[in-house]
This record gives sequence, structure tokens and C-alpha cells, in this order.
Amino acid sequence: MTVLPVTLAAAAAAAILNIWLSIRIGALRTALGISVGDGGSEPLQRRMRAQLNYVENTAFVLVLIGAIELAGRGSWWLAYVAAAYFIGRVAHGFGMDGGKAKIGRMIGTLLTMLVQVGLAVAAVLIVMGVM
Repeated sequence: MTVLPVTLAAAAAAAILNIWLSIRIGALRTALGISVGDGGSEPLQRRMRAQLNYVENTAFVLVLIGAIELAGRGSWWLAYVAAAYFIGRVAHGFGMDGGKAKIGRMIGTLLTMLVQVGLAVAAVLIVMGVM
């Protein structure tokens, strides 16, 4: 039996998504001929910010998922919550490019916040013995 299977799967997804965001930045750097910094390029700034925003939020989500699972309360629903988070982060990554995909930024931000609040509430309920 795998210990903390949802946490393990979520951590793997987190790493893959981080690599994807990095590749998007690298591709744009190559296309623009910018090796270091952002060169004043708004599209590059947007992609860099998308990755940084991802990093800022993902650690909290992974810690909460792991803690809930360690507490023995991470049943099937926890995997769906993790999936919703990563779907939101992909939408946010595309949305940060602007244009027709800009709605993805709002969707991703909303999903990120809902997942974090939901996981935090679940953690508090677990601590209180309610859940």
C-alpha cells in the first residue's frame, strides 16, 4: 500500500506543471532573445509572474493535502480537490498570456482560492474533531 497516495500524486503533478510553466518561459525567452531578466517584455513578465504565482500557492496546497491525508481524513474527495487545483493552475497559466485566454486567469485564481479555503476549513474541522 502506498503511503499518502494523494499527496504523492499531487506532488508529481505539481512538479510536472512547474516544468511546463518553465518551458513556456524558456520558449518565449528564446523567441525574444532575452537570456536574463524580462527585458521589459510584458508577455515575458506575464509568464514569469504566472510561474511565481503558481509557486507561491502550491506549497500551501501540498502541505494541506499532506496534513489532511496524514490525519487519515483524505478519502476520495481529496484527489478531486487536488485535480481541481491543478486544472485551475493550468487555466491561470494560459490566462496570464492575455488575449482570448484571459478568462483562464480569473478561473484559475478563483479555483486556487476556493481550494485553499476549502482545505484550510477541512483542516480546522479535523483539528476540532468535527470531520
